[in-house]
Amino acid sequence: MRHIFVRFADFVRESDKILLTLCFLTSAYGCAAVFSATNYMESMRPFLVHTLCLVLGFGVIFVVSFFEYEKFTKLWPLFAVGGIIPVILTFFIGFAPEGTDDKAWLDIGITTFQPSELLKICFIITFAAHLSKVGKDINKIKSLIPLCVHGAIPVFLIHLQGDDGTALIFASIMVIMMWSAGLSWKYFVAAFSTLLVSSPIIYFFIMNDAQRERLINMFDIDADIKGVGWQQYRGRQALANGGFFGQGYLKGDLTQMGKAGVPEGHNDFIFVSIGEELGMLGCLVVIILLAAICFRCLKIAKLSARTDGKYIAVGIFAMIFSQIIVNIGMCTSVTPVIGVTLPFFSAGGTSLLCLFLGIALVHNVYMNRNSRTLKLRD
Repeated sequence: MRHIFVRFADFVRESDKILLTLCFLTSAYGCAAVFSATNYMESMRPFLVHTLCLVLGFGVIFVVSFFEYEKFTKLWPLFAVGGIIPVILTFFIGFAPEGTDDKAWLDIGITTFQPSELLKICFIITFAAHLSKVGKDINKIKSLIPLCVHGAIPVFLIHLQGDDGTALIFASIMVIMMWSAGLSWKYFVAAFSTLLVSSPIIYFFIMNDAQRERLINMFDIDADIKGVGWQQYRGRQALANGGFFGQGYLKGDLTQMGKAGVPEGHNDFIFVSIGEELGMLGCLVVIILLAAICFRCLKIAKLSARTDGKYIAVGIFAMIFSQIIVNIGMCTSVTPVIGVTLPFFSAGGTSLLCLFLGIALVHNVYMNRNSRTLKLRD
């Protein structure tokens, strides 16, 4: 018991108050948004689950502070196995909840679990360890090929699951982490050129009909407003309803209609729900809070005395940043709808808990940022 009090004192003294405050404010805002977006439902379960996971999330930050992040990177094989096996299980016993198309969830009795969210964190740990081991040799082909294979494994697995939105997030994490490790710009130019040249093959032979329709709808937003474009069409209506100040909390015309208004208004399209009820001002607050968390992650990456700590912080930044860009792009009809949630705001227990696990790792990097970090003694 005494050891716990000592560690708690360490936590209070050495914790990053800025990051924790930003996460608390953003999470509280997210809870309020989920409550409003699910107010039309008879059950309060989505809101209660979201709130419970928020409380547990801060507990995760405290528990992870008991260990130095170096121990996590040294145990990277354990995280690799622990992240991949649940994803593989979805191919055999996975199921698709109502409103989704892919069997990317596991039913664990009392609740459901989306393994790809945990895999994001496990991948960041293993990839950080790999990049740290490679070091300055990252631009050598003998080092680059294994890194690319390492990064391609989760992308390929999640693509086979049918969740291309999450696969895109994995690819973004890999690219940003490799860029932060010093990968030459020439490789990025070569990769982009290859992708551009092969885009017709991807479009005609790899993408399915639904994916092609969503891509077409991105360039012609009124092409199929009664089909694949319906969700974004209703989203644009809701944002227009909100104006600058919004229609008022719990008073959004489309938000309070549920699926008949904005489909997934409490999940993937919660940014739209916020826009209708709290207006452009409410959306700006969302963006400012999330941007501040992203910048803080980068600041902590810069403070890290070890390369693996730097790459962990950059990886969590990449995960949050890429999801923000894709999700807000979906909600504003800039990008296709590909099922990516908005960090801290979209309802979902698995995604929120795993997000806090990522924040816990970044916070751990901060607490162990240099050799000067002191621990309380008798």
